[in-house]
Amino acid sequence: MSTVPTPRAERVLIVGRSPNVLLEAVEILRGRGYEANATNQFDDVLDDYDVSDIDILTFGGMVPADTKQYLREEVAKLNPTVTFVQGLAGMAGLIAAQVEAVTSTDAQAEVAYDSTKRSVLITLTRAAHVTVEAWWGTAFQPPEPKSASAVVFDGELEPGPHSIAMPDSIPSVASFAAARIDDSVHVFTVGEMPESVTRLAPATATDLRLPEVAKVMTRTEQR
Repeated sequence: MSTVPTPRAERVLIVGRSPNVLLEAVEILRGRGYEANATNQFDDVLDDYDVSDIDILTFGGMVPADTKQYLREEVAKLNPTVTFVQGLAGMAGLIAAQVEAVTSTDAQAEVAYDSTKRSVLITLTRAAHVTVEAWWGTAFQPPEPKSASAVVFDGELEPGPHSIAMPDSIPSVASFAAARIDDSVHVFTVGEMPESVTRLAPATATDLRLPEVAKVMTRTEQR
C-alpha cells in the first residue's frame, strides 16, 4: 500500500510452508518497521526462537493441524500475551496486512465488507487517506502458490459514508482485500478459498502429501 506506515517495534514470527511467500512477507513487514522472522521448520520453532519475546505468531494454512495446536499451547504457556493470527492465504502482502490489522491504531472509522455488493463500506468521522488493496490466487500448485494484487483505491476521502467496489477483474474465489485508513488496517475475505486448496492442508505432522520445500529460518538482530 502506498501510505508510509509509522515505525513499529512489534516482533512477529510467521510459521508457514512456502519459502518465497515467507521471505517476501518478512521483507514487507521489516520494511514497515516490524521485527519479523519466518520459518518452515515446524519441529524447531521452540528451539530456534525465543517465543516468550514475540508479540504476534502467524500460522500459514499448510501447517499441520496438530502441529499448530501444539505450538499454540506451548507458546501460550511461555507467552500469555502473544497474539495468534491464522493466515488467510499464502499471499505475502495479505499476510503482512493481517499482521498490521492486529497492531494498527483505531482510525475512528466504521469499516465493513458487503459481500452482496462486493464493496468495502467506510464511514469516516474525519477526513482521511484511504487505500484499498486486493490480492487473489492465480495458481495453487504446491510448494509455491502464486497470486496477484492490485490497488483498488488510493486517495483522500471526506467525512461520511463511502463505498469502494471491487472491480470485475478480481475473482470471486481465493480473493481478499485490505483497507488502510491512515494507520488503521482492516482485512476482508472477498472470495473464499476453494475446497480443492483447503483440503491440501495436512491434519498431522506425519501426513506427507505435500512436496518437500527449501528450508527457511530467518533471524533478526537482538534488541
